[in-house]
Amino acid sequence: MIKYLLIFSALLFNLTSNAQGFGGSNSSIDPVQWSAQVETNEADTYTLVLKAQIEPEWHVYSQFTDPDGSLPLELEYLKADETYTLEGPTIESETETVYSDIFEVDETFFSNAMSLTQKIKVSDESINFIKLILKYQVCKEVCINEERYVIFDIKKGNGKVLTDFNAFQSFGEIQEKVEEKVAEIEPAAAVVKQEKKQDLWTIFFLAFASGFLALLTPCVFPMIPMTVSFFTKQSKNLVVGRRNAILYGIFIVVIYVLLGTIVTGVFGADALNALSTNVWFNIIFFILLVVFAISFFGAFEIMLPNSWANAVDRKADRGGIIGIFFMALALAIVSFSCTGPIVGTLLVQAAAEGGLAPILGMLGFSLAIAIPFALFALFPGLMNSLPKSGGWLNSVKVVLGFLELALAFKFLSNADLVLQAHLLEREVFLAIWIAIFGALALYLFGKIKTSHDTPVDHISSGRMVLGVFVLAFTIYLIPGLWGAPLKLISGFPPPMNYSESPFGVGYMQGGSGGITSELPKEAEYGPYQLITFTDYDAGMAIAKAENKPVLLDFTGKACVNCRKMEERVWGEPQILGKLQNDVVLISLFVDLKEELPEAEQYVSETTGKRVLTVGNKWSDFQIKNYKINAQPYYVLLDTAENKLNEPVGYTPDVAEFEAWLAEGISKF
Repeated sequence: MIKYLLIFSALLFNLTSNAQGFGGSNSSIDPVQWSAQVETNEADTYTLVLKAQIEPEWHVYSQFTDPDGSLPLELEYLKADETYTLEGPTIESETETVYSDIFEVDETFFSNAMSLTQKIKVSDESINFIKLILKYQVCKEVCINEERYVIFDIKKGNGKVLTDFNAFQSFGEIQEKVEEKVAEIEPAAAVVKQEKKQDLWTIFFLAFASGFLALLTPCVFPMIPMTVSFFTKQSKNLVVGRRNAILYGIFIVVIYVLLGTIVTGVFGADALNALSTNVWFNIIFFILLVVFAISFFGAFEIMLPNSWANAVDRKADRGGIIGIFFMALALAIVSFSCTGPIVGTLLVQAAAEGGLAPILGMLGFSLAIAIPFALFALFPGLMNSLPKSGGWLNSVKVVLGFLELALAFKFLSNADLVLQAHLLEREVFLAIWIAIFGALALYLFGKIKTSHDTPVDHISSGRMVLGVFVLAFTIYLIPGLWGAPLKLISGFPPPMNYSESPFGVGYMQGGSGGITSELPKEAEYGPYQLITFTDYDAGMAIAKAENKPVLLDFTGKACVNCRKMEERVWGEPQILGKLQNDVVLISLFVDLKEELPEAEQYVSETTGKRVLTVGNKWSDFQIKNYKINAQPYYVLLDTAENKLNEPVGYTPDVAEFEAWLAEGISKF
């Protein structure tokens, strides 16, 4: 009888202690510190290791202690025998055994330190994590019943010991449910892959065109006949001369591709992509491109140190394949004053795309320069058809300077859009472009000259045709000052609603002829004066009240493809009607820099990064719910927040986007 009274008193004391904060995961006493790791034995076989440091005078009871005494340690391996099997029992480190006067049995326990090892064999190769629930009793003057949750990462060889059961349940959920999520993840991945493929091809062809323009500059063009003649005359025979000239072209490609590889390696495959909406990134490149433009106008030359060129020239004199390589390097250095600004601009654009874009951009650029050298080496007679060097080469540089200047203001516009500073609104941007392209047209017609231009009595037919096209483009831009959509350049100027007259010239909100309806909370006028919600919960509340489906639009203030979709696709009558009447539009901008209130800031469960801004919040929301971080990205939802069809990304085909929109609305 006394024995059972003592047991009851001990249990009652434990319960009281737990209620006062001595037990469970919130305990202020934590006398056992756990760590976990995984050892790889052979194929599909692993050893799970749990170790603990126990504070002095405390002890943890073994799994083999007498169950009539204190509570034995318990190990529950989740999903054992389903995706993996236990190879033998869990082995314990050294223990002590002492007779208990209270329970009148021998009790086995650990003191100071302990370890548990368990061999497993994995039958499913897709398994990354093994989960274990650990229950034990640790005692000193009082006893505490504890529960820990252990996650072994068998692929990385480490583990985590958690006190939070909810975190334990959710950890690795995506990895463990890959098979269930394939249907959802694959379409999103396909969208990103398709968009990246289109972007890379665009980068390649723009780079090739840039290389062709660089070829027509005074630093490169005269080198073609000189170099090909050199190889042909200095070689033992025509075949060797052609081979050397072709090698020369190949080395030009290698040198420029190596430059793209270095950019990718230094900054990381996608690091600069994340910077594309960074304010300072855009301002720095605005200044850089303005400097390039002024250089092309003839104010100064951007040159590498002469010592570099001299050192490379000495290497080129060695002859053989190594000498040819250094001749190609010498061309790159000597022609830098012309090619440097073009290469710099190209790398800026390519780096903003991220991934392999810098490498592919340099490949396209260098091919355009290298191909003529190889072509004229194979067919020397073609050199007779080349135009003579002259003032027209400087004209090419000046034209490139105007284009550099126009592109520079796109970067400045990105910074302004992200800051929402309204310093470079649509009308101001278009006025600047009209001035730039208008000045270019006057230059092509011979009305403006630079200090390096050669005096001419007349202009060529080619220059006249180009001048007419530039003048026509300039005239095309002018109606944009009064609200014309300008679909040919959609994505480049700020959107139409980022304007001094967002409702059109002569219209003021609430004024005569204007829009008088009061906007709902958390809403604003978007493209074509569509009412768009900038907060997810506010938009969903309206959708439920009006019983309409939701078009969820993940977008960005500086997203070029988003603007192209809005200006080229959304404005079509068959699309615009549906957006106005059949859906509630929620536009979530992932690049807004507005800081969240401190109480709403948090650490992302998906990325582990702190979410500080409104843009961070919507970016994290997209990644968490749709496993993708690309814009534009469109999702049709019902009022219960279920997808009505598969989401889509950049879809410039109007009929395709209309069919997708109609399908989702019809399913609502």
